[in-house]
Amino acid sequence: MKKAGLIICLLLLIGCKSKTVSRDTDDLKIKKIAVSDINSNQQKKAYELGKRVLETCNTSKFKPFNETEVTKSVMENTTEERLTKTCTRFRQYYGSFIDLKLDGVYKTKQEVIYRYHALYSKKVANKELRVFVDENNLISAIKSMDWDEKFDAKITE
Repeated sequence: MKKAGLIICLLLLIGCKSKTVSRDTDDLKIKKIAVSDINSNQQKKAYELGKRVLETCNTSKFKPFNETEVTKSVMENTTEERLTKTCTRFRQYYGSFIDLKLDGVYKTKQEVIYRYHALYSKKVANKELRVFVDENNLISAIKSMDWDEKFDAKITE
């Protein structure tokens, strides 16, 4: 009886063995784009939409995105309530938003990432804004984080 129980346990362990998942490593590669290879229209769009979000903190007025600018998920997640909450904290710690300074453009298999240094009125402010543009030329994500001199390849959470 003990042998039968042991055999069943071993069979269960073998059956539950985790499977190896093959992954295309090209999906994970991030390459910096040379200045000459940057799509100027796409760069302008990323800059303007990123600036529009952060200027909301100065004006308290947000012009909602439309389906020709951003993906549906960005449109749903970028609400006036969420921006107000974020802006209250940002204004308190960093002061007024001044501008965005492009630091680099990176490309993955599916997206182009525009990395901006966000400039604020207080000297302690050291923030970054990343604007992700998908293959349909729509903004697929906007992410704010603390500035780090080197680009962190871990872009998704």
